[in-house]
Amino acid sequence: MALLFVLPAVLLLLSLTIYPLIRTLALSVVQLELSVSPNEKFVGLTNFIKVLTGDSRFWNAMGNTAVLVVVGVAIQLVLGMTLALMAQQMGRGRTIWVTLFLIPIMIAPVVSGFQFRVIFNDTFGPLNYIIEKLTNGVIQPPAWTANPDTSLLTIMMTDVWQWAPFMMLLILAGLESISPELLEAAKVDGANAWQLFWRIKLPLLMSVIIIGLLIRMMDTFKTFDLVVLLTNGGPGDSSETIAYYTYLNGFQFFSMGYTAAMAFIQLIVIIIISRVFLSIQKRQRGADE
Repeated sequence: MALLFVLPAVLLLLSLTIYPLIRTLALSVVQLELSVSPNEKFVGLTNFIKVLTGDSRFWNAMGNTAVLVVVGVAIQLVLGMTLALMAQQMGRGRTIWVTLFLIPIMIAPVVSGFQFRVIFNDTFGPLNYIIEKLTNGVIQPPAWTANPDTSLLTIMMTDVWQWAPFMMLLILAGLESISPELLEAAKVDGANAWQLFWRIKLPLLMSVIIIGLLIRMMDTFKTFDLVVLLTNGGPGDSSETIAYYTYLNGFQFFSMGYTAAMAFIQLIVIIIISRVFLSIQKRQRGADE
């Protein structure tokens, strides 16, 4: 009877996750060019070798994604920590503060992309207008999304704006869980605000921070919608992420075997990142205990 009750969930899991995973692995070892022929040709590890050794555009996309994951998420962490510490010191205004900063999270990424597409517009965008007015025309603002030096930055800024409040909410919850008696005892011993943060709050927040970083890194690794809405990966391939490049290979070039191999490599990278962070959290949890 117990197995019968579990069976629907197991079948759903197999159909939605296990089968697509196995099918992707099977596609990754064949040559399937739908624009030429629907026939599959077994090629073994050729697709993987081609991706890793013969595709400079893949490594460029991985590099852009790494910048978003490392730099962008680091900025989100710093901003989220700052906002959470400020919110903790507030009294009655905390609810309004937190509510206002949660608005970006509630907005769909598509809406955020369109919103910042207008903001970064070099002709009628408010950002360039403000820069010109503040500098009296001394600084000529760039064409943010059309400049290879700033196109990736626009994606990062949009992502930071939308998801730094998530880090704030997570860290604020962690701060609220710290015992007030512990902080009062440290103050009695002469600890100042910096020592309270560095010696007590930050070590106790490490488990929360690690989980937040893991969630945001995995989500940022899949950045796609902001790329489509803001830059389309351009100019050239200066802002192409690995998710967007995978989409191009699969749904514009119709190279299904090559795309499957690329997707499987990304899966391996995400699993490695997850294992590293989970092992760090496990050691941190052991240290706390």
